Amino acid sequence: MRHEFRVTVGPVGFRIGSDWAGPLDAMRRLYSGYPAPGIPDFTVRLAAQRPWRRFIRPSVMIGGDFMLPDAAPMALAHGLLAAEMGMNLQMALGQRRHLLLHASAVERDGRALLMTGLSGAGKSTLSALLGERGWRFMGDEFALLDPESGLVHPFPRMVSLKNEAIGQFGGVVDPARLGPVMTGTPKGTIRHLRPPDDAIARMAEPAEPALLLFPRFGHDPAVREIGEAEIFVRLTQASTNYVALGETGFTALTRLIETVPCRALDYADTDTAVGMVETLWGELA
Repeated sequence: MRHEFRVTVGPVGFRIGSDWAGPLDAMRRLYSGYPAPGIPDFTVRLAAQRPWRRFIRPSVMIGGDFMLPDAAPMALAHGLLAAEMGMNLQMALGQRRHLLLHASAVERDGRALLMTGLSGAGKSTLSALLGERGWRFMGDEFALLDPESGLVHPFPRMVSLKNEAIGQFGGVVDPARLGPVMTGTPKGTIRHLRPPDDAIARMAEPAEPALLLFPRFGHDPAVREIGEAEIFVRLTQASTNYVALGETGFTALTRLIETVPCRALDYADTDTAVGMVETLWGELA
């Protein structure tokens, strides 16, 4: 690779190589202050689909230690998003030290709140907003559950703000923490948000899970209890390496379900959701 950038996010180190300097320049700005790994855990490659596609209608193929051979190339204008997707892909297919949950996480007083749900449920937006309102942001993509201790380890990579959620942060955070606006992506308009400095400084500090929520955006406010069997099914669907971990994953997941209170949360707007989260935290955590 002609260009290279290395970064550590939580307990995981990445080496990102690219045929173009632009995507890595954007990463260096947004990941400023993150440590660099000695020996990376994973490698990501952003390469031209064909040699001439470095210059003529540049297109980015996402590769690395683990890859999806049938994945479509992305426009160079979306190179920063391609790098982030490459990092997520390595985690999803290669991570074995932790049970991965596709969930966001924030922390208060040494205890973690986990939020998981389908795409569009609002877990990234809620965790980012809570991170600006007194909680420690731990991650919006993966929650890393230690199978032995049961603790959640932070993975505070950049937050992917999507579509309407972007406007909620424009006048709230320092513009230097915001990446470029990328339109026309597979998920619409995306803009990355650099986590607060506290999240980066404390990303080696795990937390004990204390509350699990399944948020759902676009519905009248409601809180519902969920049975353990349904929680188990939902979490196995939200984990990318549960099957690969075998008995270790089963034990870690069942312990989480048996020891952490859980609720489903419906909401129509984020201000309402934040208030509901604070109330549930006070009652259950």
